[in-house]
Amino acid sequence: MTENHSTEDSGLQESFLSHLFELRDRIIKAGLAVIVVFACLVYWAPDIFHLFAQPLLNALPAGGKMIVTDVTGSFFVPMKVTMLAAFMIALPVVMYQLWAFIAPGLYMHERKLILPLVVSSYTLFIVGMAFAYFLVFPTVFKFMASYNAPLGAEMSTDIDNYLSFAMTSFLAFGITFEVPVVVVVLVRMGMVTLAKLKEIRPYVIVGAFIIAAVVTPPDVLSQLLLAIPMIVLYEIGLLAARLYAPKDKEDQTSSTSDSSI
Repeated sequence: MTENHSTEDSGLQESFLSHLFELRDRIIKAGLAVIVVFACLVYWAPDIFHLFAQPLLNALPAGGKMIVTDVTGSFFVPMKVTMLAAFMIALPVVMYQLWAFIAPGLYMHERKLILPLVVSSYTLFIVGMAFAYFLVFPTVFKFMASYNAPLGAEMSTDIDNYLSFAMTSFLAFGITFEVPVVVVVLVRMGMVTLAKLKEIRPYVIVGAFIIAAVVTPPDVLSQLLLAIPMIVLYEIGLLAARLYAPKDKEDQTSSTSDSSI
């Protein structure tokens, strides 16, 4: 008995260590993918930052410029932006490594569900960032710049502050655009019924405006630009969840018997 227990314990330990080694290898491969893309982009770091800052630069008055208040800011901020771009480009590789690690432990029907969820999550996150960059940033910056002229103030934003604002906005809108995926997963896993999600719709609307007020700048326009898409995406998630909602066998049986009667 003792020998059997020791054999089982050693087998479990070896299995645990093999999973740790595999996880390490997957993380290394994902990190290398980001580093390789970053190395390919680093030469164009100033150009990438200029493209990154274009929405604000377009909103500045004639002759307006961004400023640097930190000695190393002019070097490290473009590097951070380039690293962000490298991570987004290499994200499919990172997701594939994650998928390859967890796939052996999943059932076949779970594999069929996760792959489209991963693809849709990545796509929606990119769409959310693009929505912030092409629509929200120009609208908000022009709106804020219009208040400077009457005050006689000059709009000069530090590049590090702009990076923090843009990163927060990208994260907020990227996560917001994941709402349909979250709704589908909740319904598909049976955590919440589709009827319940429809029932709490008023609370979701209120919550969307509260979240928008917390994560966006203190102006009504930017809050609306986040809250309204969140509500629309929730409705899209409800429509998509109909395709993945688990069917109740008892309901099907009862409906069949009723129709036969």
